[in-house]
Amino acid sequence: MSEPGRKILVSLRVNGSDIECAIVPSKTLLEVLREDLGLTGTKHGCELGHCGACTVLIDGQPTLACLTLTLECEGREIRTIEGLAGDGELHPLQQAFVETGAAQCGYCTGGILMTASALLERKADPSDQEIRSALAGNLCRCTGYVKIIDAVALAARRMNGAA
Repeated sequence: MSEPGRKILVSLRVNGSDIECAIVPSKTLLEVLREDLGLTGTKHGCELGHCGACTVLIDGQPTLACLTLTLECEGREIRTIEGLAGDGELHPLQQAFVETGAAQCGYCTGGILMTASALLERKADPSDQEIRSALAGNLCRCTGYVKIIDAVALAARRMNGAA
């Protein structure tokens, strides 16, 4: 049994980089990402698994970082909103959110983008209902979700080669 407050060394793969950090075993992935690694795009929301603001991808699956112990993530691929864009270019989802005005205050946006990116990796041309179902665990207090659904659909079309 470990002593309270005693740190252990964990090896993580975050946004394509291998990282070692010393953590208290009870720390959630959300806490480590924000406090230890400085990746603040993943947001503290409800911390109960109800809002989706802390959604990251673990091995390609949307996962609530507030409910995930960091120790569970060793040897797995973690992708945060900071890892969504590439080569200095916005991801098509990010670009579509900008163009459609889908992001308002922005607090929920990272979690929604990560969930939507996982959907588009699984299904190239989702219906509006499939988009709604995928995003059902992501709450937004600022929008009526219409622009969010439109942005995901626009990104899907662009990612499939449509203008």
